[in-house]
Amino acid sequence: MNGHVQSIWRHPVKGFTPEPLDQVTLAAGAYFPLDRMYAVEDGPSGFDPANPQHISKQKFTVLAKIAAVAKVRTRFDDATGLFEAAFAGKPTLQVDLHTPLGRTALEAWLTDALGDDITGPLQVLPAADRRRFTDHPKGYVSIVNLASIRDLETKIGRHVDPRRFRANIYVEGWPAWAENDQIGGPITLGGVQTEVFKPIVRCVATHVDPDTAVVDIDVVKSLFDAYGHMFCGVYVSVTEGGPLAVGEPARLGVSRPPL
Repeated sequence: MNGHVQSIWRHPVKGFTPEPLDQVTLAAGAYFPLDRMYAVEDGPSGFDPANPQHISKQKFTVLAKIAAVAKVRTRFDDATGLFEAAFAGKPTLQVDLHTPLGRTALEAWLTDALGDDITGPLQVLPAADRRRFTDHPKGYVSIVNLASIRDLETKIGRHVDPRRFRANIYVEGWPAWAENDQIGGPITLGGVQTEVFKPIVRCVATHVDPDTAVVDIDVVKSLFDAYGHMFCGVYVSVTEGGPLAVGEPARLGVSRPPL
């Protein structure tokens, strides 16, 4: 079952704007580079940077909790290290999230932008050690099969933007839902070897239109009604790293022969 990598994405701050990439280098046993490096606590959450543990996404400013997060447009600049945030009617913010001053500035800016949608004081949290703010503690890299989304579209009779699923890698060319049969099996992406860890159980974040911030499709119910599950996509762990570019082969259930 051969396909190809249709697009590659990262999400520097959990919940906020995904960024397309032409290529990426994946490392064995590591998370996707520069993905979910930060999260904005809508707190207090109980997160302890000195003893970091995985906590629920509902403790953060994410689409599953605050649909208006989709109205904030963000971008991380690799060259300068600056994080940019824009919101209609507000001056654009540029800060260095590596610094306490930059994180404090973003907290104040988001508090003003999101207003009554937040429930507690906001705090920008950097990921500790080699951890990331993924929805699952072992959500190293996420892959979504575009054919599966198109099949869902036929069931509900309307377009479903793939960005609702906030994956790292979107694949074209696999049969719809074939990825669900590969738990524990291999996926080869270009020269990168991965192993499927688990299917991704979807939540109400997928109900939010990524452009308008309107909650307009009950994706979770649609998945369950059509297929008897709430899966769309899989988490994989990288077993042999390397560079990966858009357009490279994506082989489902096939390992690259040893050199």
